[in-house]
Amino acid sequence: MNDPIDTNNAGNRAGSTASPIDYDAIIVGAGIAGLYQLYRLREMGLKVRALDAGSAVGGTWYWNRYPGARVDSQSYIYQYWFSDELLEEWDWNERFPAQPETERYLNHVADKFDLRKDIQFNTTVTSAHWDAAHSRWIIDTDRGDSFAAPYFVSCAGMLSAPVAAPFPGRETFKGKIVHTARWPRDGVDLHGKRVGVIGTGATGIQVIQTIAAQVGELKVFQRTPQYAVAMRNETYDDDARKAWRAQYPALRESVHHTFAGFDYDFETDKFLDLSPAERKATLERIWADGSLSFWVGGFAELFADETVNAEISEFVRAKIRARIKDPVVAEKLVPKSFGFGTARVPLETGYYDVYNRDNVELVDVSEIPIEGFTENGLLVGDREYPLDVVILATGFDAGTGALSRMDVHGRDGRSLTELWRKDIRSTLGLQVHGFPNLFTVAGPLAPSTAFCNMATCLQQQVDWVTDCITYLREQGFKTIEPSAEKEAWWVQHHDDTANATLMMTTNSWYTGANIEGKPRRLLSYIGGVGNYRKYCDEAQASHYEGYAVT
Repeated sequence: MNDPIDTNNAGNRAGSTASPIDYDAIIVGAGIAGLYQLYRLREMGLKVRALDAGSAVGGTWYWNRYPGARVDSQSYIYQYWFSDELLEEWDWNERFPAQPETERYLNHVADKFDLRKDIQFNTTVTSAHWDAAHSRWIIDTDRGDSFAAPYFVSCAGMLSAPVAAPFPGRETFKGKIVHTARWPRDGVDLHGKRVGVIGTGATGIQVIQTIAAQVGELKVFQRTPQYAVAMRNETYDDDARKAWRAQYPALRESVHHTFAGFDYDFETDKFLDLSPAERKATLERIWADGSLSFWVGGFAELFADETVNAEISEFVRAKIRARIKDPVVAEKLVPKSFGFGTARVPLETGYYDVYNRDNVELVDVSEIPIEGFTENGLLVGDREYPLDVVILATGFDAGTGALSRMDVHGRDGRSLTELWRKDIRSTLGLQVHGFPNLFTVAGPLAPSTAFCNMATCLQQQVDWVTDCITYLREQGFKTIEPSAEKEAWWVQHHDDTANATLMMTTNSWYTGANIEGKPRRLLSYIGGVGNYRKYCDEAQASHYEGYAVT
């Protein structure tokens, strides 16, 4: 039986016939951002309802339960900071927690703060329309519900709209097809099976390294090889947890001012000022940390200087080659068409070693693409690969996908889907001109879309939204939206910042290149978390200068 991927977000209903139920705010999503946003708005005394398509809280960590799913941010910063009691009582077991531990944490938060009573599960938003006459949003769902609220906050996530593989013949395949982002809660039996994995991004890498020893045969269908950093994970005992808790007050503050919201920042030395021996020694030291610090805590010049990027890229290529016995396979796994760090950098644990196993075959589909499914497997060129299970690690419509599938219409009936189909725009990644009182936590053109420890940036954005709503209510205003000029300023600043880097030279989901027809723009702000926070703070300190507040 094949698992379908809903690419239309439960269809396009014209609207519910039910009378809308009034709330002060409607939130979409019950993951890291949605839970915190619900907590903050409820603390203000607002009547709030959160809607989530899942059957329980967790967001990303509810849906992505595929084999090997794991956080690649350290647990001691991938957490909430708003409650000292929560920080004191929750014990992280690993430096990089696996999916079950992270999901347990979010369920603990929901229970501790009694958030479930204001969350409606198994509910998909099918439309959201701005009612100008009453300064409110009308939100309809696939269950026939209709809600009315002046504030509509999307916490649907930047990677929550899965992309199905565009290969014909799925209905003819007699085996099982499953997308990593829709992995069944009761699992999939892979033991001894002939399994194919399509995609070798961060998710594909985690799946492949985890199941290789379990399956009978594993075929990895790779279009683009990846640079991945070897993860150094470790378990925590009470002494380690106590040591980290002592650092929490400092971490709570410092993570908001580093480049990517972690507890580390770039090296102070300039790469080209160091001797070759000093460069190599520094790279080896950072590599040994086994975290994303090699990417967003190493040398800032990596992102803008082609010479520096080339040298660091070759350092990583050598690390990859050293792990693989067959030099022909090694060369297929070494990226050469783009530089290190200009696309998403995954962490891995034994991924490259997988290709030394007799039951694993790398299928390069960069030159001879997958033709489609057959009854028995996948067809590549004129060769059929017999398979029992096909795992789609084919990614997401990042940044814009979740909201684009909700049929959101703002002032004068303008469609957010149509807008972003032509040009991906926002102001601070938090609001869009023409859509009053719509807040887009983890929306496009903010660091939270890709270049930030998610827990850091999502909490910062939720705080901004909460403060904005507080301001409106205290001052007696009903609506806020950025002016066209304000939005143009942010888009221009965003593009100038992006174009000063090497990021736009690489085709990846970071630039929307994985979605046919998607406008090309760096989806995430790359000016740094500290700088972004400064711009957000300035908007509030100026009483939202450049915004239409009525």
